Formats: sequence, C-alpha cells, structure tokens
Amino acid sequence: EVQLVESGGGLVQPGGSLRLSCAASGFTFSDYAMTWYRQAPGKERELVAIISSVGGTTNYVSSVKGRFTISRDNAKNTLYLQMNSLKPEDTAVYYCNVQRGGRAYWGQGTQVTVSS
Repeated sequence: EVQLVESGGGLVQPGGSLRLSCAASGFTFSDYAMTWYRQAPGKERELVAIISSVGGTTNYVSSVKGRFTISRDNAKNTLYLQMNSLKPEDTAVYYCNVQRGGRAYWGQGTQVTVSS
C-alpha cells in the first residue's frame, strides 16, 4: 500500500524558512518522480515543484523559483522541500504526490502558515 506522510509544517514569520519532509513507503521510491503541491484556502491545488526519480532534474512554479528547493534521499525514501524567504502568499496546506500505475497518491498534507 502506497503511503505518503508529510511533516515539517508550522507557523513562521515572513522571511523565515521551513523544511518539509515526505516519508514514502509501499512502492520503489527511487523509480518515480515526486511532486509537491499546495492548496491555499479557497484556491485550487497547484503544483509547486517536481523532481525526477534520481533527482537530476527539478522544476518549479514561477512564484517559488529561487526561494524553494526540492530534493530527495532515495536511500531514506524521503522527499524534501526547503522553503526560504517565505511570504504570506505561501500559506497553504502542502502535499506530496506520486503518480503510479495511472493513479495519483497523496499524503494527508502539512499546514504552512506565514504570518507576523
């Protein structure tokens, strides 16, 4: 059974940093690209960052480029999102995602709130 468990969210002041983690199990983590999404209140879920299976290729939504870094540790079956220079508009629930066998799998999400 595929399981994705996010952690690391919290309340942070504007300009601060957080590091999100996503622990994966139930599939061969190193075989799949992984993605971070976020959903702000009243908005649609949006793709934030994607990383290839071995981590050599990454891509970001324009609003986070230069501030967020996606990475992975295939030995630990863990996906990360380092978020720096956080802004109030980054406030959202953050989810990790894997597309496997024609199906999308999601974690439960972790809340990130950027506020003074």
